[in-house]
Amino acid sequence: MAEGNRYWRLDSYPDGQDFASAIHLYDGPLPEIDERELLVKNLWFSLDAGTRMWFTSRTDSYMPPLPLGSPIMGFVLGRVVQSRHPGFAEGAVVRAYGQWADYSRLAPDAGNLWQVAHIADMRQHFAILGPNGWTAYVGLNEYGRVRPGETVLVSAAAGATGLLAAQFALATGCRVIGIAGGETKCARLIKEFGLTASIDYKRGDVDGQLKQAAPDGIDCYFDCVGGTLLDIVLPHMAMNGRIAICGLISTYDQKERVGPKNFDLILMKRLTVAGFFSPDFYHRGEEINRLTGPWLENGRVKMAFDVTQGLENTLVAYAKMFTGGNFGKTMVKLTE
Repeated sequence: MAEGNRYWRLDSYPDGQDFASAIHLYDGPLPEIDERELLVKNLWFSLDAGTRMWFTSRTDSYMPPLPLGSPIMGFVLGRVVQSRHPGFAEGAVVRAYGQWADYSRLAPDAGNLWQVAHIADMRQHFAILGPNGWTAYVGLNEYGRVRPGETVLVSAAAGATGLLAAQFALATGCRVIGIAGGETKCARLIKEFGLTASIDYKRGDVDGQLKQAAPDGIDCYFDCVGGTLLDIVLPHMAMNGRIAICGLISTYDQKERVGPKNFDLILMKRLTVAGFFSPDFYHRGEEINRLTGPWLENGRVKMAFDVTQGLENTLVAYAKMFTGGNFGKTMVKLTE
């Protein structure tokens, strides 16, 4: 086993997307574990846009800010190389909140740590069979309350959660429109993933594109973006429509918050708007996987993976989610 441990540390809160000036890679000793702890060799990082809120001083977010000087946290998939916990044997593979590092020191009793089965594509433990899949399923069914035949609009449809929400809605029998950036992404959504239509926000005139794609209105809007895009969508909602908000990627790095000007349409159209946070239902993961797993097995739902090689390139991969450079699930593969 290597004696050292490289790790990323938050030294200041990033200004916009300038992550390289705020987050730096350090060399440290191999972590020592206490009783009921694990040392895990990280194999994969799951990069998730919502963690951007941890890199701010904002205290009223869904999670407190990461203290300056702390190692960066995030979902990891790794192999247990040392165990002082009776519930986990060395060699087991776990998914957990760990550190952006070669090794993660983990405390299973603190929660949010799962031993996972060996499957053909282990990356799916982050995607269809993991937090992105759980978010998409719960958002659509319990907050969006989608029904067959309805029109569903998904923003950031080329991102991990949006791509799954779009496919889950298709599997439910809905007409699905995806919003993404760029002609290539929009074409892939239709040709590879079966969406009914796509809207290219980079082309401009999103309002006009929505009129054409959803002339009878949108019954459910699965929103990963927020900001001005939500404002544009509101007039296109159908009466008694539902808006399920799981992310606000357009505003995570904005110092000033602005509400939608079309807010009054929530009343006029009798809309239901709900925000939801995936850790609230992590405990339901196995239950949800029993419902979505068959779609993975029969190929009805799939995931595109955007993989970057090497711990040292983590920030390059992370920035892709905020510049539109990714398609599907953004991950980092570490050298074994």
